This record gives sequence, C-alpha cells and structure tokens, in this order.
Amino acid sequence: MYAVIFRAKPGIQDDEYSKTVANMRELAFEKYGCLDFVAVTEGDQEIAISYWESEQAIKQWKSDSEHALAQELGRTKWYESYIVQVVEIKREYQFNP
Repeated sequence: MYAVIFRAKPGIQDDEYSKTVANMRELAFEKYGCLDFVAVTEGDQEIAISYWESEQAIKQWKSDSEHALAQELGRTKWYESYIVQVVEIKREYQFNP
C-alpha cells in the first residue's frame, strides 16, 4: 500500500475551492481506486493523506486532466506553497478494542 502526503500553506480558499476538493475526492475514489482520504487543517497548515493500492494508481490520478486543472488552480490561486510526498507503507499496526 502507498500513501500520498500533501502538506500545504493555504492561500485564498473560496467556494470554488470547496467544490473542487469535493469533486477531486470523488474522482479519486470512483475512478482511481483511492482507499481512504483524511484531511486536517491546523493553524496555517493543511495536511491531507490519501491511501492507494499501487503507485500506478497514484500516477494515473496525478495525470488526470481534471486533477491537472485543479493542481494549476492550486498553484495560482488556492495555495501559497505545498509539498507532496509519495511513500510506501511497509508495516501497519492497529488497536481495535
């Protein structure tokens, strides 16, 4: 399993941003097999982690034309800066009482 960690310093996030985020999340799950997606904002930092079965699925997601447009809007309008990390999960531990 793989994870994509997106860390950003948000800029102006308007109604268009909220709609785009919802659409991108839906697209990731329905078309590219995203397994899970968690996002939080703390102070001036946004962190989103998405989980994927394969690196190929992540590459396909990154190159999707709708996602490419959202990325461009992110760079020009919604984020001051961001970093994306793709990591392979080697081990996972759980506690479920």
